[in-house]
Amino acid sequence: MRFNLFRQSDIPKEYRSNFTNLYLDIAWFGVLSGTAINFLSVYATRLGATGLQIGLLAAMSAVVNLFLAIPAGYWISKRHTGRAVFWSSVTFRIGYLFWIPLPWLFNEQGQIWALIILTLLMAIPLTPLGVGFNALFAEAVPDQYRARVAGTRNVTFAIAYMLTSLIAGTILKNTAFPAGYQIIFAIGAFGAAMSSYHIYHVRPLQTETTPPPTPPTTDSEQPADSSRGIASLLRLDIWKSHFKKVLIALFLFHLMHYLSAPLYPLYNVRVLNLNDSHLGNGTAFYYLTVLIVSTQLGRIVNRYGHKKVTGWGVAGMASYPIMLAFAQNVWHFYAISFLGGFLFALVNGAYANYMLENIPPHDRPSHLAWYTIVFNVAVLTSSIVGPLIADVIGLAPALIIFGVARIVAGVFLLKWG
Repeated sequence: MRFNLFRQSDIPKEYRSNFTNLYLDIAWFGVLSGTAINFLSVYATRLGATGLQIGLLAAMSAVVNLFLAIPAGYWISKRHTGRAVFWSSVTFRIGYLFWIPLPWLFNEQGQIWALIILTLLMAIPLTPLGVGFNALFAEAVPDQYRARVAGTRNVTFAIAYMLTSLIAGTILKNTAFPAGYQIIFAIGAFGAAMSSYHIYHVRPLQTETTPPPTPPTTDSEQPADSSRGIASLLRLDIWKSHFKKVLIALFLFHLMHYLSAPLYPLYNVRVLNLNDSHLGNGTAFYYLTVLIVSTQLGRIVNRYGHKKVTGWGVAGMASYPIMLAFAQNVWHFYAISFLGGFLFALVNGAYANYMLENIPPHDRPSHLAWYTIVFNVAVLTSSIVGPLIADVIGLAPALIIFGVARIVAGVFLLKWG
């Protein structure tokens, strides 16, 4: 079996630059993710953050995105997608620079709340970036190549994430706290800047250019009806289309997925007593599996389709929190990380394309804006509810319940999504 994900000799020349820059964009994003993003919650935990505070690190972004998604979709639709995404990414990623000096400016609780506030502010440009990037990907990559490009991006991300998480773990192990975290935050900020540089060079294809969406006739014929005008502005008509089922299915997926996310650093650090080196190694094992599976993602998707791969992957991801709840040492953690990467690769490589194949090409920003809203409602709800439930019933029982909930979400997507 040939490993040909990075081979482009069979790809038309006009697509190669876009594909290369998409691969380099995600590689540098992998550097950011394997360092700053990967260890943010761990850093907050070591500062003494509560489960609720860790949940707020995700919830703050969700609150902002929830209110700005529709305006962001409208703003993106009126502009060149590539330029809008690039400047949104630059404005958002400048925020990572402000993580670096926090230990010099605040005490432990001050740093935790500063990170929460910075996350809130960074979420403002993150909203158009989140809405716009999927639209840019669809405009820059023809449909027949999307599974292949997504799989290659998964591989590239996995390699970068795996290597940088190992390096970050070594830095943290051998550098006094909190200087080690300042170093990896700086590495992450550099990766963020390079990722934005390559986003700048991704160009929408002319063949993907289509007329802007036309408001429903019933609305345009009755401008005096304010309720209809608001419905048109908010694009409530999307909820009367087939895409409604996709939105509900993806909402359940994200809700059940993120319920357990704030619990992982608490369980890993306070129950399993893992150090930063262990966490870095676990991440490396996780993304080693992502790399292996992503090389075959195109084949798997071509055989089963994006929807089935997403649904079965979501259900299978139940194994991670359930098995973690029974883990007793670092070797259990490593084994669970290795298995978890397999299922994550399937879902991460397929769900966006499952969504895109259900969106009319001429109306992507508005549909993606509504997806951004349901995504952030899910993140906001789960980031707060997850820790609260864990406080009542305990970390391990909560992980088991949230794992079962993932099975429910996967079955719903397969049957009704």
